[in-house]
Amino acid sequence: MDEPPFRVTLQPQGWTFEAAPDQTLLLAGLAAGIRLPHSCRNGTCRTCIAQLQSGTIHHRIEWPGLSAEEKLAGWILPCVAQARSDITLQAPAATQIVNAPRPVVLQAPIPPGPMPTDRDDDVRIST
Repeated sequence: MDEPPFRVTLQPQGWTFEAAPDQTLLLAGLAAGIRLPHSCRNGTCRTCIAQLQSGTIHHRIEWPGLSAEEKLAGWILPCVAQARSDITLQAPAATQIVNAPRPVVLQAPIPPGPMPTDRDDDVRIST
């Protein structure tokens, strides 16, 4: 049975969209007509950086381009982040795609290397 999607709320705009647990926040936003700034789509360039205000996410790669201090402060990379609960993001640079066909975006390849699945590096912010 498929897990239900989570609600993603962007602030300060108040826009919402749904993200499946196996979908990155960037791709879920694009599918919903919301463009978050992005470039590499693999967690290295930091163009998409946003701050998690509430909820839990999981980075789908072991070493996203964030320092330990940034992770503790709630900074995430939506191009490689997946929702694990309903979340709220501070993403002031997000824009709505108006009167445009929904983009077809392929998932960026994951860099080579070990990808442990039982690590505990989820980011949780409670308000």
